[in-house]
Amino acid sequence: MKSFSKKAMLQCVLLLAATILLAAGCAKKPAATTTAVPDTTVSQDMGQDMLQTEGLDEMALGESAIDESAAGYGVATTAVPALQRINFEFDQYTLSAAAQELLVSNAAYMAANPEQRIRIEGYCDERGSDEYNLALGQRRALAAKNFLVSLGIDPLFLSVISYGEELPLDHSGSEEAYALNRRAEFKAER
Repeated sequence: MKSFSKKAMLQCVLLLAATILLAAGCAKKPAATTTAVPDTTVSQDMGQDMLQTEGLDEMALGESAIDESAAGYGVATTAVPALQRINFEFDQYTLSAAAQELLVSNAAYMAANPEQRIRIEGYCDERGSDEYNLALGQRRALAAKNFLVSLGIDPLFLSVISYGEELPLDHSGSEEAYALNRRAEFKAER
C-alpha cells in the first residue's frame, strides 16, 4: 500500500467522494443509511411529518449539556473553539459557499493538528420524523467530512454521527431557531 503516493491516494478518495455525491444527487428517493446510526431509514416523503412537533422538551441545552449527552454515546468530546459549526438550508445537506469557507478554516486547524481526531456531528431542526432527521443529520455530517477530505484531511481522523433533532441549540420553534439547529459541529474526541 505504500507504493501509492499521497497525491494518488487523495485522487482516489476524491473520485470515490464525487461518485458517491453524484449517485446521491441522482436518486429519486432518499436511501437508508447505517454508517453511524443503526437501523436508520428515510421516509419517502417529508409530507405531513414536517408539521408534527410532538414530544418537544422545553429545556434549553447549552454546549456543556450537549457534550455530556454526547458522552452517553460512548465517545467523550470537547468543543474546540478554533473549529466553527456550519449551518444548512431547510431539508438540505449541500454545503453553501459560507459553509465551505468555514470548512476551509476548520481544515487549516486540522492540518496544523494532524494527530487530533475530530467527530463531525450532524443535527436537524424539529420538523420531520425522527428517522428522517437522523438520516439527514448523517448526510450533513458526511457532506462536511467529504469536503474536509477533499482538502487533504486524513479521513482516518474524522468520524461522523447524527443526532437528528435530539440536541437543539434553540427550542423556541421560530425560523431563526430552526436555522440555528440545522448544523454540523466539530468536536475533538478525547
